[in-house]
Amino acid sequence: QVQLVESGGGLVQAGGSLSVSCVASRSNALVLGWHRQAPGKQRELVASITRDGKSTYADSVKGRFSISRDNAKNTVYLQMDSLKPEDTAVYYCYANFDFRGYWGQGTQVTVSS
Repeated sequence: QVQLVESGGGLVQAGGSLSVSCVASRSNALVLGWHRQAPGKQRELVASITRDGKSTYADSVKGRFSISRDNAKNTVYLQMDSLKPEDTAVYYCYANFDFRGYWGQGTQVTVSS
């Protein structure tokens, strides 16, 4: 079993920045990423990064969010800049190990207008 422990998030005003991080209990994840779920909406991909560093972003966050990973620390980071109220959601860490997916418990990000 894989555990994903998230940290960061919180409350920020529109235009501000926040970062979240996630530590996996195993190393060498094929893919690490972040999804989010706003109230009344489906969970959606925010950004992901492969083991060799290839990243993917949702169109809504391109140019504002940056994902990175430290393979030595089994950690994935999400830097969120120029935050908007519509970025408010619970952010979930995701990891793919051996083609099986695992989720963190989620961390709240709230952007006030």
